[in-house]
Amino acid sequence: MSQYRLFIDIPLGTNEEEAVAKTYTLIGKYTNDVQTRLMESMGIEQFNYRLGYDDDRQRSNYLDKNENDHVSNKKTRIEIG
Repeated sequence: MSQYRLFIDIPLGTNEEEAVAKTYTLIGKYTNDVQTRLMESMGIEQFNYRLGYDDDRQRSNYLDKNENDHVSNKKTRIEIG
């Protein structure tokens, strides 16, 4: 069954290292105890996210790199509860 999903598009600049740091700061704000309990009360069991780059035509996740600095297309997942 299809679901509605919340997509949030936040520009984080052109520097990859800074964008990664900003992403972890933002995600950290939404995974603290208060926010996690709120999501649980709304029936949210998990959420997925990725850091993309506008000029990359793939749906790459710049948060998930291998030892050769190649990025994956898998989203990062956080389980709630």
